[in-house]
Parts: sequence; C-alpha cells; structure tokens
Amino acid sequence: MLRDKKIIVGVCGSIAAYKAAVLVRELIKAEAEVQVILTTSASAFITPLTLATLSKRPVLSNFVQDERGVWSNHVELGLWADALVIAPASANTVAKFAGGFCDNLLSAVYLSARCPVFLAPAMDLDMYRHPAVQANFTKLRGYGNHIIEATHGELASGLVGQGRMAEPEEIVQVLQNFFTDSGKIV
Repeated sequence: MLRDKKIIVGVCGSIAAYKAAVLVRELIKAEAEVQVILTTSASAFITPLTLATLSKRPVLSNFVQDERGVWSNHVELGLWADALVIAPASANTVAKFAGGFCDNLLSAVYLSARCPVFLAPAMDLDMYRHPAVQANFTKLRGYGNHIIEATHGELASGLVGQGRMAEPEEIVQVLQNFFTDSGKIV
C-alpha cells in the first residue's frame, strides 16, 4: 500500500532514534521511497551511515552539503514528499514546528511541505505531559498534522508512563491506513 510513495523520515535527538532504523527498513520493505533528514542532535544517537544504508539514499542534515555549495533544497524536498514522518519527534522539534521556527533543514522542509505530516513523539513522562508540550500538540493538530501518540511503558529515565515512541510497525500501519480509502489506494 506504500508502493512508490515518497516519504521523508525526520529523525530528532532522542534515545528512540534507534527505532528510526527499523522504521526506514519497514518503509523500504513496503516499497516506499525514503529520504531521511537527521537533525544535528539525532546524530548523537544514530549514525547517518546506518540510515543511508537502509534507505539507499544519502542522509540529509544541513542546507549546504559540501564546500562546493551543493545544497539540500527544502522547497524541492517539501514538494517531493507524499508524507513527512517525524519519528522520533523531540519536544524541541515539536515546539519549533508549532511556533513556525526554522533554524534547521528539517524545520524548513516541514514549513515547505504540502504533504500530510505525521509526528511520533518520544520524550520522558513529565516532558510529554507538560502543558506547553500538550499545547504544542494541539497547535500542530490544528494545522492539520497527525500525532501518533506515544505509548505507555518503561522510559529511558527508568520512569514508567506515556512517552515511548510508537513502534515502527504501528507507524507504518498508520501510513498504510492513511493512504488507503475503503480498499482503494488514494
């Protein structure tokens, strides 16, 4: 159901970034074309090489790719995509998107995208429940974005509660459901 769909996977700084590798692999198995955009802080949790190998495309992180002036055109990327999936979506990136801040490639692509946007947040229990974060989710829903709720479980901090990023298979299922309308691919 995702055959030939062009999906940008944005990966933010979170311990859940390791799940992005499984997500990319599952999307490729579903025959989607995948372009990964990695925030600077995400590269502390997962390497571009891992994600490039799985997606079969170079991972993008910055506007300018090299000293020759080759750049990642955020407008072109935003128009290319059939879906933008942010997984994991950190509290920082959620706030940037909700506020319209644009200080990195991922947020520029988000603001340029004409496709549906899906955010799979991952953060600690108290961060997830914080009124500011919840208000940002409400804003993002108001903009037409889809929030794939974090699940309940043991968190990296050792606390137990809501904040775990949805499993990659669940995210793929959400996308498949979105692109299917009564058995017809839309």
